[in-house]
This record gives sequence, C-alpha cells and structure tokens, in this order.
Amino acid sequence: MCGIFAYLNYLTPKTRREVLDLLVNGLKRLEYRGYDSTGVAIDSTDGKDIVLIKSSGKVKILEDAISEKFAIDNKIDEPTLIHCGISHTRWATHGVPSEINSHPQRSGSDNAFVVVHNGIITNYKDVKTFLENHGYSFESDTDTEVIAKLVHHIWKAHPKYSFRELVEQVIQQLEGAFALAFKSKHFPGECVASRRGSPLLVGIKTKTRLATDHIPILYGKEHRPHGTNGRDMPVIPRSESTSEFMPVDDKEVEYFFASDASAVIEHTNRVIYLEDDDVAAVNKDGALSIHRLRKCTDDPHAREITTLKMEIQQIMKGNYDYFMQKEIFEQPESVINTMRGRLNFENGTVTLGGIKDYIPEIKRCRRLMLIGCGTSYHSAVATRQLLEELTELPVMVELASDFLDRNTPIFRDDVCFFISQSGETADTLMALRYCKQRGALIVGITNTVGSSICRESHCGVHINAGPEIGVASTKAYTSQFISLVMFGLVMSEDRISLQQRRQEIINGLKNLDKQIRKVLELDNKVLELANDLYQHKSLLIMGRGYNFATCLEGALKVKELTYMHSEGIMAGELKHGPLALVDHSMPVLMIILRDPVYAKCMNALQQVTAREGRPIIICEEGDEDTKSYSSRALEIPKTVDCLQGVLTVIPMQLLSYHIAVLRGCDVDCPRNLAKSVTVE
Repeated sequence: MCGIFAYLNYLTPKTRREVLDLLVNGLKRLEYRGYDSTGVAIDSTDGKDIVLIKSSGKVKILEDAISEKFAIDNKIDEPTLIHCGISHTRWATHGVPSEINSHPQRSGSDNAFVVVHNGIITNYKDVKTFLENHGYSFESDTDTEVIAKLVHHIWKAHPKYSFRELVEQVIQQLEGAFALAFKSKHFPGECVASRRGSPLLVGIKTKTRLATDHIPILYGKEHRPHGTNGRDMPVIPRSESTSEFMPVDDKEVEYFFASDASAVIEHTNRVIYLEDDDVAAVNKDGALSIHRLRKCTDDPHAREITTLKMEIQQIMKGNYDYFMQKEIFEQPESVINTMRGRLNFENGTVTLGGIKDYIPEIKRCRRLMLIGCGTSYHSAVATRQLLEELTELPVMVELASDFLDRNTPIFRDDVCFFISQSGETADTLMALRYCKQRGALIVGITNTVGSSICRESHCGVHINAGPEIGVASTKAYTSQFISLVMFGLVMSEDRISLQQRRQEIINGLKNLDKQIRKVLELDNKVLELANDLYQHKSLLIMGRGYNFATCLEGALKVKELTYMHSEGIMAGELKHGPLALVDHSMPVLMIILRDPVYAKCMNALQQVTAREGRPIIICEEGDEDTKSYSSRALEIPKTVDCLQGVLTVIPMQLLSYHIAVLRGCDVDCPRNLAKSVTVE
C-alpha cells in the first residue's frame, strides 16, 4: 500500500512554496500507508518543465530535500493562478527503496509525463516488453514506470487526444490493482486520476456553495482490451462524451486527490469516492469530469459528493508520543461510539440499522462465515464461540488468502461476513467478490465509510472506531469485537432460552468503558514488565477459550511492533509440542480467568511451572489463588466471559507498545508493514 496526494488550484492564487507545503503535509497524513521512500512533482518556476524531487526514507527527508532544492530560488514565492502538483509515499513492492524507485515515475528524462501509483500491475512485464520493442529504456525496477512510458507512447501516436483520453487508453491495457494520478508538461494545470482495486477520492474546496451534490458520470464506447503481448497494442475508439462539470459559477476551486480522507480533512470535508475504472479529470478550464468507458447494469448516473464527519483533531496526536499510544487510550470512547445509537441498555434491545432488513434472511441461512486478515481475523476468532452459542448456527472463521487458495465451496444460503478496518484489504475484497458471484449474502464490517468492502456488500455494520493512523490496529480490533457481539445479540433477541445470557452480556457491555479505563491504569505495571522482557528474543502467550484470540492478537502485536519472535499458543496444545520450548529463561505470558475453562488453564499453568517456567499471569482482580503461581501478575476487572477478550487484549497492546519504544522501534510505522494491504 502507498499513499497518493495531489493538489490542483484553479484561479486560486498559490505560490509554489505553498503548493509544496500542501503536498508534504498531505504525505505526512498518509505516511502510515507507506514510508520507505517519497517524492513530489511540481511545475518549474518558469512553468515550462516539471521538477521531480524524490528521496529514500520518510517524508521528513523529502521535506529537507525540497528546502535544499529551492533554497536560492526566489521565484518559488511568486503566486500562480493555476498549478497541479502530485506526491507519493511508498511501500515498496517492485524494487528496493531508493531515490530512483521512488514515485513519481517519469516517461523519460524530459519529465513529459509523471505518475504516482498505489497497487501492483500484474502484466507490467508484457507492457515493458512492448515498450522496449518501441525504443523505450527503463531506469527503475518498479512496475509503475511502464505506466508513465505507456501514456507517452500513446500521446506520440495520438497527439490530439485529451489528457483524460490518454489515461483512458492506458488503464485499458493494465491488469492488477491500482490508484493513479497523472501530471504532464504537455497539459499544464491539468490532473487525471483513476482507480481499480485501490482507494482514491477527490476533495473539492470552493469559496461559495457547491452548485450540486452530484457529479454526472460520462460514458464512451465500450472496448475490451486484448493485451499488448509485447508486439501490438489495440486501437481504442475515442470517447464521444464531451460534457464536463463545474462545481461553482465563479470557477475558483481547489481539488485534492488522495488515498485517504485523513489527508484532505484539514482542507475540505466535501469528497467524492471514486469507483473502480472511474477516470476523474480536471481540465485546463478547471472543470471536473468523471468518465467510464463502459457502463455496467448497476452503475449509478452520478457520483455523490459526500460530507465527511471526521474532525482534524481526530487525526492529530495531541499530548501522546505516538498515534498507537493515543489509539490505545481512546478505546473507552471508541467502544462507546461503536454501541451508540444501537444498544439500548434500558430495555435490552439492539438495533443494527445497516443489516436490520436482512436479519430474517440471515436467520434462515445454512452457516455463517467470518472472513478477514490479520487483526480482523483475530476479532472473528474472538467472537466465534459466542456467535455459535447465540445463533445456533455453524460459524466458520477463515483467513481470506487461504480461503481463496482453497476455492472454498460457497452456497446461496451462506452468509459471509468480511471484516476489514480499512475496507480495502485486497485478499478480503477478492474473497468478497468470490462469494458474491456464488450468490451468498455479503455483510461488511468496516471502519471506513465509502470503502470498497462497504460499497460492495449487500449490508453491513460500520464499527465507528474513528480514524486509526498507527499501522498496528488497536481500537479497531475492540470495536470489531463489539460489533460482532451486537450481531449475536440481534440474532438471539427472540430466543426465550437465551434471554438471561443476553442480559448478562448487555450488562457487561454497559460497564465496558469503565473497565477499559481501569485496565489502562495498569500502564505503569506493564512498562515494568516491558523493561524485563525487551531484551529477550521470544515471548510465548498462552490461553484458551474466549482468550485464545487475545493470545494470537497479542503475539501479532509483539511481532509487528518489536520485531521480537512471539507465538500465541492454545493452552490445551501444550503437551503436543510447545511445552518443549518452556524453561527457566523463556518468557511466558498466560491468560487465566475465572471462566468455564479455568480448571484447564490452571492445569496448563502447573505444567509450565513444573518445567521451571516463570509465567507472567493476566488474571481477575482479587484472584489470589492464581496469582500465587507467579510474582508477576496483571489484574483486570471481572466481566462476563465472552467479553473478557476486550479487556485482556489491552495489556498486550500496551506491552507491545512499551517493548517497541524500549527497543528503539518506530511504533507507528513498523518496518516492512503498511496500514492496509491493498495488494496480494
């Protein structure tokens, strides 16, 4: 995953310095999406060429390079009425992080066309062979460079094509996932963007009220590409659509193209979420058009301009050192926001408006399938047992990538839940489409309004956790957990035999925010444990029942943030191999609470201590018997068994955070990782 940010001002005076500041600040907002290399492209001060500034490393390094580049350029502070700049922060897929592999990628040494790209082009080798046969040479190891050179090749063959039409020709030849933004010195003051499988939105800022809340979609002649095969490129009919959309009468307007709303919210709250194969273009007259080459049966007639409810304060760190730290401590509020307007504690009712009309159909289904990746998968594991109990349906939990590899049988009476914080996770999205084609009911569980999973699901639940910037997910996990619990409560509302159980769970949810605050008070104790553990090479985390998911999620957090080996182990499996790892020097953390599997967990604890293990224990407040087995224990408040995982995961989040800080790791931007995996 990478971050794209582009800015275009039309009849709105901006100096190049201001444009650069906008681009750099936009990249800072998107740095969680990729941070191994960065770059920007703006017009030269004489307006005749494009200047590329690229660097290996984080946005701060790029910022320093920009300052050095323009240190003696006095014209950088001269205002310009119309200007387009594009920028990019990268998560490497093709080619090691380096200045030459950074985006924007260019068509040639004259920088005639430049492009920024999020995604992977799966047929780039074929396109590259075709271009090499036509005399192009390549300077980078990226798949993106073929896009810049391909648009240049088509421009030479068809010099009368508009910028938008050139891009339309290009995307017809590309296979894979992409979000793209183009700039060209042959089309000054214009920007063209498109997406397929990777997120992209357009922000609109005007001085006066927008003339409409919708932008019409324009269609051209249908073309199905035959591929380049290294020899020939099909000729594509030009579009016959010519109408364009100007949002305001006085024409003063600023446009922002971004991978995520967090990059534009400080400038405007009016955005358009692009759909796959949309081509959004701002022409030399400042008019925005959204174009599609072929019309699908379910296409709307227009793209809606959405008003964001996000506030800039939500994406600022405030008094915290890291976004992850802030997000851990936001969980008392985020779980309340997940339940707000849905759970009525007075009469014990739960209303999930996004799936309300589909509940009768879900109750008639053959089975429930919960599908996700990473942390989202763990939230499914955490709630599977409860959902089986409350729905009395078989519940399958699947990793999206493995689900696809197996070509898992799906039936029309299956209900498939797709869980994703970003709503753009590539494997999860492909699994969704696989199930949808086979007639299953699709339910999305996401944290991002307007995301691909959100749009492509039949119905869904927005978890309302708020923006999550830290790469390692924290509050999204607990909000996904709560959302699935509420779904179970909805499904069991007419089961007389389950009413007492439902009321126990609802009472537990009512007190959850206070109990989370109490767990967060353990921060200093967790820091003491981190000081004991951070120099070790491994950490084993053991539990079972409702807390097994915490073991998996805790181990994932330790691996993500600290680069320390960690393993979540089912306590019932100790004798089947993992017990061989236990000795006096191996750090072991065990979760043992007073629930139906307490006796079995105590048996595992005794096995560990008999092998000279010195476990750290997470137990309930006042449980002196369990604490007696270890001098190191973290006590959490007592709650209903199925909600224990919300409380037990928080010490694991804090522990991984503190170990990462002590080891000198970048907490918000772990190496080799990005927030949302939008490519396979």
